[in-house]
Amino acid sequence: MIDVKEHLYRDDPKSGHPDVRTYLENVAYFFLGNGHVQAAVQWAPSGEGTPLGLIVQDPETLGPKRDAPTLDPECGLEPTRIEIESGGDRRTVYRAADPQVFRLEDSDIPTVAAEWRAGPFRVREMFSCPAADEPLVVREIVVERMGKRPDSVRLRTGGWAGSKEIIDETLVFPQEGQVRWTLGYRLNAERRSVTVEVLDGPPPRVKTAAEWQKASQLKFDCLIADRLFQAAAAQLPAVVSRTGRVDASIWQYNREWVRDHSFMAHGLILAGHHDKAGVLLRRLLAEFVSDEGDCIDSSERRAVEDVELDQNGALLNAVREYVCWTGDFGIVEDCWEKIRKTADFPLRPVFRHPASGLLCNSREYWERHAAHGIEPGIELMYQVYPAVGLVDAAHLARRLGKTAEAERWWKESEILKRAVLGHREFRMADELGFIKRRRADGTVQKTADPRPDSGLPDGVPLAGPGPHALQPDVSTIMPILLGFVPPDSPVARETLDGLEVLWNQGWDMGGHGRYNMTSEADSAGPWPLASLLVARASIEAGRPAEARRVLDWLAGLPSAASGAWFEMHGDRISPPYAQIGIIPWAWAEMVMLCVRHTAGIRAAEDAIVLRPRLIPGLNRISGNVPFRGRRFYFEIRAAEPGQQPFCRGDARIEVRGDGTWTIPFENRDIHIEAEVPG
Repeated sequence: MIDVKEHLYRDDPKSGHPDVRTYLENVAYFFLGNGHVQAAVQWAPSGEGTPLGLIVQDPETLGPKRDAPTLDPECGLEPTRIEIESGGDRRTVYRAADPQVFRLEDSDIPTVAAEWRAGPFRVREMFSCPAADEPLVVREIVVERMGKRPDSVRLRTGGWAGSKEIIDETLVFPQEGQVRWTLGYRLNAERRSVTVEVLDGPPPRVKTAAEWQKASQLKFDCLIADRLFQAAAAQLPAVVSRTGRVDASIWQYNREWVRDHSFMAHGLILAGHHDKAGVLLRRLLAEFVSDEGDCIDSSERRAVEDVELDQNGALLNAVREYVCWTGDFGIVEDCWEKIRKTADFPLRPVFRHPASGLLCNSREYWERHAAHGIEPGIELMYQVYPAVGLVDAAHLARRLGKTAEAERWWKESEILKRAVLGHREFRMADELGFIKRRRADGTVQKTADPRPDSGLPDGVPLAGPGPHALQPDVSTIMPILLGFVPPDSPVARETLDGLEVLWNQGWDMGGHGRYNMTSEADSAGPWPLASLLVARASIEAGRPAEARRVLDWLAGLPSAASGAWFEMHGDRISPPYAQIGIIPWAWAEMVMLCVRHTAGIRAAEDAIVLRPRLIPGLNRISGNVPFRGRRFYFEIRAAEPGQQPFCRGDARIEVRGDGTWTIPFENRDIHIEAEVPG
């Protein structure tokens, strides 16, 4: 049984400098990293917290924001600001008070820029991680003199706890009136402190630039879609350590999940960071799957009744995606025993519901459990993902020559699928769409009643008066995303229709909650992750306007400046819950929305499958993605009214009956152009 204290944290945001808080008013965090170091440029324009601060930390160490080495317990991020002191008889100290912060669009490596004016100076700061193999963040500062005076300028920074050194230097303006100052922030050997030093200039970036050139390059003529994709594609790989370690919600959970990390791996694959995805997946198989085949969640192994059975399928699905995109079958050969155990674990008799053949336990998809009122029963996603994962494992087994396992897993997958969609008493769908959860006796569990020892704090909806409805729930659209049912099927349509009530339920800022807020065991508010799941399913189901609504909502949030979204937006009851953090899974969802669903690029075992679906306001997508060591170049345009869709290029293109195109792999770069309905 899960200890309810697991959900509680001691990090009180009201204790200490305002910068220890994550959810500052109108704050945006711009993340950078190279696997050896992780950084976030904090932009807090509303006066709560340091307006322009730099967080530098070890990506291998998961912890709250206040534990970042550059965050001083007394002064917050103030010591990371640049101070400018003008020369002459009357000296004045200037610091960024009203900076503008943005991501450079034309840089060969991810770079964050800040611009601000103070007195006679105009300042531009640029943050990056140009050294591929060093725990180093570089900050380039250009100070421009607006007139003919002063003749010199004094620059200072530093002095946080753990590194009290102050960097202080006076520079003389040359004829053109600009001085440049380059600083390096380096993690020390013990990885718990950061030193700042003056550099002669930024280190060589050739290797780093070459690595980023290998990534997927997409350009959208819709400004919102383009900015959100670029932000997600740059920041997702930035927060994954060189060993594949990453916080499921930065500064919040300080824990890891197979589910979240499998989605992150999928996002890395589509973003073109195949090496990072391979490292992450190998780590999951080696360290997160036990010798019995169960997968950890929240960095914990669980008792039988609390195992999250979807995680096994999510991991297998990510491994197959990786193999299809990269052609690297070595991961299957090297990790076969763990793959086999991952596939077999949900099929154990202890999970099997005798009357239906479905899988049964006392945990639900969003991790509520018995203390929250989840009764023993059948969770939709604990059937769908195991069924999908078994098919993926069967494909891998067949290629490895393990025909007995392949046939057995295909058969077991079909048993689950037939029961989910067609069992006379226990099928997981009705006239309203997919059913989230049934009890073991077959009745639908419509509400949850928490136990007295649930540990729920006052103020969360599940702790208040009931009833606490379990449906609708965003997880019920996952069968659409996974191809478990056709996206235009009645069950898909009814499920999506039912989720509309999750938009603006109890708030007015827009966005979907992850489920009916009356059963929310945490703080109620919209989740970018949940909204992106709905957007992806809407594109698949031919409802692009609903996807565009989600993108417009995300673009209107304060955090849209950086494209780093909080797990949810709203007031968090903290303590006893942890402060809200930045969730990398949402970046993966944005990448999947743009590459897999909008551009419509998918990998089969020996081919690219293309099925673009343009959203309102988007008329052209161009770029290239890596595929099995080669590049797939494409240009997708909206066709003129009445014009027939087409796809042509320098490769063999097969037209499928469902309106998709298949381009077989030919071990060379491929160029295509396509026009599709706008």
